Amino acid sequence: MSSTELRRTALDATHRALGATMTDFAGWDMPLRYGSEREEHVAVRTRAGLFDLSHMGEITVTGPQAAELLNFALVGNIGSVKPGRARYTMICREDGGILDDLIVYRLGEAEAGSSHYMVVANASNAQVVLDALTERAAGFDAEVRDDRDAYALLAVQGPESPGILASLTDADLDGLKYYAGLPGTVAGVPALIARTGYTGEDGFELFVKPEHAVGLWEALTKAGEGAGLVPCGLSCRDTLRLEAGMPLYGNELSTALTPFDAGLGRVVKFEKEGDFVGRAALTEAAERAASQPPRVLVGLVAEGRRVPRAGYPVVAGGEVIGEVTSGAPSPTLGKPIAMAYVDPAYAAEGTEGVGVDIRGSHEPYEVVALPFYKRQK
Repeated sequence: MSSTELRRTALDATHRALGATMTDFAGWDMPLRYGSEREEHVAVRTRAGLFDLSHMGEITVTGPQAAELLNFALVGNIGSVKPGRARYTMICREDGGILDDLIVYRLGEAEAGSSHYMVVANASNAQVVLDALTERAAGFDAEVRDDRDAYALLAVQGPESPGILASLTDADLDGLKYYAGLPGTVAGVPALIARTGYTGEDGFELFVKPEHAVGLWEALTKAGEGAGLVPCGLSCRDTLRLEAGMPLYGNELSTALTPFDAGLGRVVKFEKEGDFVGRAALTEAAERAASQPPRVLVGLVAEGRRVPRAGYPVVAGGEVIGEVTSGAPSPTLGKPIAMAYVDPAYAAEGTEGVGVDIRGSHEPYEVVALPFYKRQK
C-alpha cells in the first residue's frame, strides 16, 4: 500500500511539523516516534505523554435493545454496565476464537427508552468488528453505526496527566474512576473524557470531533509544558503496554485462541441471560481449560542483552515449551523482556532452565509473573 492510500488522522500535519517518524499501522499513517522512544516511554512513566490514537475504531450502538444486542454479540455482560462506566470485553467467533478485544462505554440514554453505547475496537479489526456487530444486530431493535470518522482520540497518560487535564476542564476528574467516562468540555471543546489507557499509568482518553483535534493537542501541549509532557508515538505505547502486561491483538490474542486459552476467561460471563455468540464453544473451552490447562501467558526477563521477538521458541531441556508473543527492551527494568505462552509445568515464577531460542542460541530467561511493572497508587 503506498503512502498516498494510507488514512491520515486530523493531526497528521501536526505530527509532521514535530518531525515524527511515520509508519503504516493498520492502514493508517501514524507517528512511530518523535525523537527517542526510550525518552518518550520514560516521560509517560515519570511525567506525562500525549498520544494520537485516532486510528482506533469507534462504533456506536443505540436503541431500546442495544444492551440485549451487545450481550448477544459480545462475551461480557454489557447489560450490567452503568451509565458513565466502561468495560473491557471481547467479541468471539461461533467457535470461541477471539475476533478482537474491546472497550465498551455506556454513554447513558440516547433518547427516552433507548440506550447508547460506544464500542472501541482495535484499528486492525475495526471493520471486522463493525461487520460482525451489524450481522448480529438482525432481530434486535438497535442500530449499529460506523463512527470511525466522527471522532479523533487523544490520550494524555502518566502521573502528571490529572493535573494537566484539570487545568483545562471543569469536569470532576477526582470523581472519575478508572474505566469510567463522562461528557465534558476540555479547552473549550466538547469531549468524552474517559479514565482509560494502555500504558499501565493513570491517564485519560479524550474523544472529540476531528475538527477540534489540533486545537486540543495544542492546548494540552501548552498546559503540559511545566509538567514535562512530551508527544509520544506508537513505539513507546507498545513497550509501555508490554511492561504493564497488557495483551495486544495479533500477538497475545487471535482467532486461534479462546479467552480461556489466553488466560482471560474471566471476561466471559456465562451467568448472563440468553444466548451469546460462541457460548457453546466457550463452555467447552472452559471445561477443557479446567481439566487440561492450556499454555500460560508469562513474563520473561533476559539475563543477557539479546531481545526476543514474537514467534521465537521458548525452550527448556532441549525441548520447545512455548512461544514468545511480544518482546522488547524494557526502559523501566533496564533489560529485555517478553511475554510468552509456555507449558503449565514451566509457568511458575522463578522456574529455572528456561531460555529463548534467538537464531539458534538458547539465551537464559527468568520466568516472572505479569505485569512486569505496576504503578504505585
